[in-house]
Amino acid sequence: MAEPDVDHTLVQRAQQGQTSAFDMLVVKYQGRVMRLIQRWVRNPETAQDLTQETFIKAYRGLASFRGEAKFYTWLYRIAINTAKRALKRPPQGLEQSLEAVETFDASADSYALSEVDMASPETELASKQLAEAVAAAVAELPDDMRQALELRELEGMSYQAIAEVMGSPMGTVRSRIFRAREWVAARVQPMLEHRSGKRW
Repeated sequence: MAEPDVDHTLVQRAQQGQTSAFDMLVVKYQGRVMRLIQRWVRNPETAQDLTQETFIKAYRGLASFRGEAKFYTWLYRIAINTAKRALKRPPQGLEQSLEAVETFDASADSYALSEVDMASPETELASKQLAEAVAAAVAELPDDMRQALELRELEGMSYQAIAEVMGSPMGTVRSRIFRAREWVAARVQPMLEHRSGKRW
């Protein structure tokens, strides 16, 4: 409960011209913002640039921030919109699905295999293939479903916070996340059945 109050105080001070207060917000959230953006653009250097762009936009727009949403929710919305605009600039995003498979971090995802025996090369290969299948399925999701799923599963945000970030009713967010999970499960299930049949 204390963190939103700290953010609120820092925002107020930044609005009054204390740049050090905004610097503290940058330090607090830059890692999370960069991880969020990198899931969209898949390129670390581009993600760094867009993270900086996000905070510049946030600083410039700080005067209009009224505290109706939490600061990090408002900031995440700016980050996502910045990433979406970047993906529309050619040639970024053309090989996004392939890069999603190559850069997917299974350890950060709730779908990762937690009970895989990593002792043998066969099980390591099976785990890698499954992670790649999940990444490919997530990359194929429509933007609104992928965004909702990643905010929930990878960022651990509440449904209410996701609804604020996406500017959508909470029921719509729940529906998107449910459909996204179903989508991913349907594409990964054949691999799980294949593995349970001891053919790996």
